[in-house]
Amino acid sequence: MTTGNLFIITAASGAGKTSLIKALLAKDEHLKLSISHTTRKPRPSELNGVDYHFVDDATFLRMLGEAQFLESAEVHEARYGTSQSAIEAPLAAGFDIILEIDWQGAEQVRLLYPHAVSIFVLPPSIEALERRLNGRGQDSAEVIAKRVAAARTEMRHVSEFDYVTINDDFDVALQDITAIIRAQRLVGSVQLQRYADLIQTLT
Repeated sequence: MTTGNLFIITAASGAGKTSLIKALLAKDEHLKLSISHTTRKPRPSELNGVDYHFVDDATFLRMLGEAQFLESAEVHEARYGTSQSAIEAPLAAGFDIILEIDWQGAEQVRLLYPHAVSIFVLPPSIEALERRLNGRGQDSAEVIAKRVAAARTEMRHVSEFDYVTINDDFDVALQDITAIIRAQRLVGSVQLQRYADLIQTLT
């Protein structure tokens, strides 16, 4: 059995990556999302174990000290991390895994998984990003200003990624990422291994 692909999807807060990932998962049963651990408080619509594993700072630091994280970063005054064990089993079983992480985490993952495919989602403009953040109705003007400033910093790392899509039209951005995933599954070396018996009979 061939191992699965590891996809990194990164975007500034408000660019729409979470909605895109949910749409990808809904239409592709071969994709799985790695659920990150975080010390931030859950938003009203978020569920523990579904959106994130919400833990306190002491628990996160213990896991970090025990080298349980594939990658970890501090973003918007909260800690985030991806469990190493949570992705190894599904990858070995042939599932494709999505990591929804920031540029710092992506940098760490690429060192350990150099064949990981990284995708950066950009907003069409700073104004659109601000509108989306304001539309959530969850943060104060001061917090949103900080998020926009952090977004500019994050987007400076866009050149480090394999693919870039602009989430101006949601359906187009979704098609872009779907195409990237599909193309990666069709890489020749992987297909030769996956269909070795068929290819032997054909040749």
